[in-house]
Amino acid sequence: MDTHLSLFDAPLPALDGSRALRLGLTGGIGSGKSTVARELQRLGTTVIDADALSRASTASGGSAIAAIRAAFGDAFITPDGALDRDRMRTLVFAQPEARARLEAIIHPLVRAEIEQRAHAVPPGQVAVLDLPLLVESGNWRQRVDVVWVVDCSPEVQIQRVMRRNGWPRTQVEAVLASQATSAERRAVADTVISNDGSELAPLLQQVRQAWAAL
Repeated sequence: MDTHLSLFDAPLPALDGSRALRLGLTGGIGSGKSTVARELQRLGTTVIDADALSRASTASGGSAIAAIRAAFGDAFITPDGALDRDRMRTLVFAQPEARARLEAIIHPLVRAEIEQRAHAVPPGQVAVLDLPLLVESGNWRQRVDVVWVVDCSPEVQIQRVMRRNGWPRTQVEAVLASQATSAERRAVADTVISNDGSELAPLLQQVRQAWAAL
């Protein structure tokens, strides 16, 4: 039995002051979620970034590399021993079964690391679990106490990611199609942070107001 999955599937204990509050933060690509996470960290929370942990697991010497090499072959590992992200990105968008195989390797490792770090946050404090796939994964909603969603229109997302990453529109649209919709995220949200604008100050003001309410 996978003990990491067993721990993950166990009910989250009641919030009675004996553990940190877990705030699940999510949003689609280009929504501004990372900006919100940085502001929450500035406000005194501990931010646990699932994407950063995933990248670390596939970096040179990362915990997922041996299993990825075994599952996909040497062609998907760079000379310095890291995941070839461009090659893998092309494969998983073309073959959904390849995406499932990759996620089956990486996700349990990331989940276990998130759990370990969340348990280490002192009681009475707030652990922000920065989870791009909070809605898509299904189980994360049971592992957090409140959910914040950073939301904006798909067209705003597309324009931001095209500017930031230099991707063509079709590539950004393919990523959006693989993620939960705005309606699906809002359906599980306790708080929605709207970020359609181009100014930073209104976004940060929303974060501070939501934080004060929490």
